Amino acid sequence: MYVFDTSPLSTLFKNYYRHRFPSLWKQFDELVTDGKIVSTREVFHEVNDGPVESLVQWAADQKLLFSTPNAAEAAFVSRIYQVSHFQQNIEQKKLLTGGRNADPFVIAKAAVEKKAVVTMELSKPNAVKIPNICEYFQVRCLTLEEFMIAENWTF
Repeated sequence: MYVFDTSPLSTLFKNYYRHRFPSLWKQFDELVTDGKIVSTREVFHEVNDGPVESLVQWAADQKLLFSTPNAAEAAFVSRIYQVSHFQQNIEQKKLLTGGRNADPFVIAKAAVEKKAVVTMELSKPNAVKIPNICEYFQVRCLTLEEFMIAENWTF
């Protein structure tokens, strides 16, 4: 049902401590176990490059969650970058430093599997952020709060 970007995972692990929000984590873990929350190998790499140690450890224990892109997803990534405006999504700094860019792979997985992207990015006019690309390709895109609303979570 959902393909998670790096940003909502980081937000969850930085702000919603497992010992303080056990009901949230119980529900989240159930969705992961049931295969309703998935992600991509590229998000796994971004997580491992990040500073949130609890997230890094969790991701290492959840390797099946982070799948390698298949041919259909790779073809969809190609479709994204055929739109010249979206080529700006590959940040010059990341190109020069070998940085990660999971965005197109998250969108592609959601598009191919007919799932919703969950990200902390917000749509901005003429931007090349995840919500803008999702809108262009008619892929459902939610913030972390919208995901919680969709799941009818209250705490």
